Amino acid sequence: MPIHALLQLAAAAFLLSASVSAAQEADIDCENAMTQMEMNICADRDYKDADVALNAAYKKALSAARETDDDVRDLGENYVGAVDALKRAQRAWIGYRDGQCEFAGFGARGGSMEPLLVSSCLADLTRKRTDELKAGYEQEN
Repeated sequence: MPIHALLQLAAAAFLLSASVSAAQEADIDCENAMTQMEMNICADRDYKDADVALNAAYKKALSAARETDDDVRDLGENYVGAVDALKRAQRAWIGYRDGQCEFAGFGARGGSMEPLLVSSCLADLTRKRTDELKAGYEQEN
């Protein structure tokens, strides 16, 4: 069989397995996850949900930081910097979160439970960061 035909066959098999996997993933009831794969998928879903909430909170925090900068701009440029500080803090936090959760995964390094540990850590720290961001902009209102 020519190499081109083999590549097409391999690509078709990959696409088929990906669509079957996606269909199976959609059927998982995370309230009753039983297998390790189901628990891993559910932990990933939990993290993705937490990340959506974090992004919404970050947008609101950024907006509040812009308002803060606008409110003090008349006092002088040395009073402005809330937006930059928030961005630096968020970048630093992302580095911390990713490193901490990679470390958490070492409890089952290379095993089928590693993704669960990492995703659970990511979800937990992301929810905590969301609460921190909300506390910052809700106290200003």
